Amino acid sequence: MELPSRKVVEGAARAPHRAMYKAMGLTDEDLNRPIVGVSSTCNEATPCNIHLGQLAQSAKRGVSEAGCTPREFTAIAVSDAIAMGHEGMKASLVSREIIADSIEVMVRAHGYDGVVGISGCDKSLPGTLMGMARLNLPSVFVYGGTIMPGEWNGKQVTVQDVYEGVGAYDAGKMTLQELISLENVACPTAGSCAGMYTANTMASISEALGMSLPGSASPPAESDRRHEICYNTGKAVMNLIDSNIRPRDILTYEAFENAIMMANAIGGSTNAVLHLLAIARETGVKLVLSDFEKIRKKTPHIADMRPGGMYVMLDLDKIGGVPVIMNALLKKGLLNGNVMTVTGKTMKENLASMTFDLSQGKEKVVRRLEEPISSEGTLKILKGTLAPDGAVVKVAGVKSKKFVGRARVFDSEEKAFDAVSQRKIVEGDVVVIRYEGPKGGPGMREMLATTAAIVGQGLGEKVAMVTDGRFSGATRGFMIGHVAPEAMVGGPIALVKEGDQIAIDTATSKIDLVVSKAELARRAKKWKPIKPHYRSGALAKYASLVQSASEGAITVPKL
Repeated sequence: MELPSRKVVEGAARAPHRAMYKAMGLTDEDLNRPIVGVSSTCNEATPCNIHLGQLAQSAKRGVSEAGCTPREFTAIAVSDAIAMGHEGMKASLVSREIIADSIEVMVRAHGYDGVVGISGCDKSLPGTLMGMARLNLPSVFVYGGTIMPGEWNGKQVTVQDVYEGVGAYDAGKMTLQELISLENVACPTAGSCAGMYTANTMASISEALGMSLPGSASPPAESDRRHEICYNTGKAVMNLIDSNIRPRDILTYEAFENAIMMANAIGGSTNAVLHLLAIARETGVKLVLSDFEKIRKKTPHIADMRPGGMYVMLDLDKIGGVPVIMNALLKKGLLNGNVMTVTGKTMKENLASMTFDLSQGKEKVVRRLEEPISSEGTLKILKGTLAPDGAVVKVAGVKSKKFVGRARVFDSEEKAFDAVSQRKIVEGDVVVIRYEGPKGGPGMREMLATTAAIVGQGLGEKVAMVTDGRFSGATRGFMIGHVAPEAMVGGPIALVKEGDQIAIDTATSKIDLVVSKAELARRAKKWKPIKPHYRSGALAKYASLVQSASEGAITVPKL
């Protein structure tokens, strides 16, 4: 490939540029090599990212030993777990766009020839992949790795248990001392939240997309293997530069089909829908919500992962990681094995080079395809009079398929959480949280604090929730999010009144507001949007540019 860096460092006119590089210790020999940006989202905001600077050094060593010159830089990252339940969560999805923008700006500004992207928390994974897709330079993504589970009263625990513990405490089912003792052990190391929550879901998806090295998603954050993976990721970039293999050669429609299949097979986070739509938009691939349903219906749910199941990422790693699932799907003729990957080989070739131990006990974590947890995948798209453009529900671990109840309407998450904490939500209620969509929030907040409190009170399948906001990957129960159109643009969710009947049927993929068309028309005439929460700054910019959740909540410049 023609190296962009040559326009930056070659010729007499570029003597000042070379002088700046030499001030940082680089030599002419270094500058004669391809220059590779090594991006990480390292910070002290979250355990997901705190160790990424160390991993970046391993990646840089791989880049150097492969014959390139690494240049490290960082992008921001928001801790979803710490931002959860208050105004801070409005910044979470916004950060995905900022991460993609910052990677694009750094690489374009300095003329780098390739990218290694290292990230840990929920939005930094898709944000990094979006930046790579946008730049379309030889790139390899590598995950920062999962946190180890804690142990409490003889069982594995994660931050999900702490959130649900808050609900149990409010319900008098747990003492304050018990809650604090759980809090003290739930997150014992660096790394991303331990279950198949959003970070681990997107890490698994990165392998299925072909943008990460095989087997790179599951090793723990603080393991020696994680450093080895980062080193090998750094080395892999040179081959892509030599072969001129770019993200858009890898991120084809078929690759996105594989990714959707992976998300459903593992019982992954609903956020995967939003992020895959956004990444596809960056590549020019036309991916729509109906594609998710088409693929879900033919994908068996085979990995028994939390929050809907029993196991955490460490357990999946012990039996061989994500390639075990991909190999099973490939052998069944479901996964497309002919797609290109960052190894320079096809998915089928990668899997053929690996060995899989299918000995005793492994089917507890990943079931045999002949005996799946469910014959269909877990990320279901619903439509109906309440969500004409679609909504998303994760059915993993949810026993009932229908829910009909009375609407309890709240115009913010805080108001809903207060009602739950005060035990004002009872069996049969449908908690409606609106004006929390991409524009309305803005930022489409996750509702884990509220959903976990409901589950902790023992109401997980006795109460439903419907929102134009999002859910954490750790959310479980009858929780429907991403309702589109959102309330801020006058979607039907804005017209719901206290006591209205809402009918949800996951078997028929329907979500309806049981109100006549004439009555809805009357309400629509009287409806006015709420005033924007922000008039300036990043959140106001985001609200002015962001599109519907049904389109991935991407931002589109007004040209």
